[in-house]
Amino acid sequence: MSEVVATRPAPTQAPQRVERRERRRPRNLDAYIVLTVGGLIMIFPFAYQLIMSLSTQAEVTSVPPTLWPESLQFGNYAAVFDVLPFANQFGVSVGITVLRVGFQLALCAMAGYAFARLRFRGSAVLFALLLSILMVPSQIYLIPQYSIVQNLNLLNTVLGIALPGLFSAFGTFLLRQHFAGLPEELEEAARLDGANQWQIFSRVMLPLSGPALASVAILTTISSWNDLLWPLVVSTYEKNMPLAVGLATLQGQHITNYPVMMAASIMAMAPILILFLVLQRRVVDGLAHSGMKG
Repeated sequence: MSEVVATRPAPTQAPQRVERRERRRPRNLDAYIVLTVGGLIMIFPFAYQLIMSLSTQAEVTSVPPTLWPESLQFGNYAAVFDVLPFANQFGVSVGITVLRVGFQLALCAMAGYAFARLRFRGSAVLFALLLSILMVPSQIYLIPQYSIVQNLNLLNTVLGIALPGLFSAFGTFLLRQHFAGLPEELEEAARLDGANQWQIFSRVMLPLSGPALASVAILTTISSWNDLLWPLVVSTYEKNMPLAVGLATLQGQHITNYPVMMAASIMAMAPILILFLVLQRRVVDGLAHSGMKG
């Protein structure tokens, strides 16, 4: 008895799939080219800033400008400590940022949860008033804020500089959108287990808000670290200034040492850049999930 063995034909790709892949390659190539060119354009100012920080004053001010120094001047970074109390100003910037991030995470999280989950009379009107703050320029509040800080004897202090930024309307809006998108079944299950409103917020909702809280923390850190106008008004002593104000004082009336200024700018920018590179995925996820729900 002879057996007939059926052989399976070799798998072949459907012509439609081959055509789709051939169509996708040129599109992806164009996208990569556009993104690469855009990335180079965005990186160029930072790269040129780094080159300037390693150049001499003559090379920076030469016409045409020098794209690469003859010898790398690492002494410009050491000279920053001679022209600025960098350590003191760095500590002031860190203190202001920590205060603002901590208070904004606590206050904005509670306010955002209240607007998203609690039903009370006038909540829509209050939320609309809160959003209207975003449309008012911050310079309008400058004189009233200065009067309050002066009456509290907080001029030239870390708390006085950080005080106006302890609460954020944008952070409240962002967290409100996030809490509004969470399932209501979580609250109902917690209530059945006997949890009160504070326990639901602190033990159920808040642990699920990691990406949104990280987004608020990163955005607050960046805005606080780069804040210039308000610290420039309330801090007059050099040792009590944050780094942003200290860098502004390096701009001379007649002569400016640009290599030292660029070196100080890179030193001031490095902590924020490292923080963003480490937590950039959390920031993107938090903005994506918080801003599209409500």
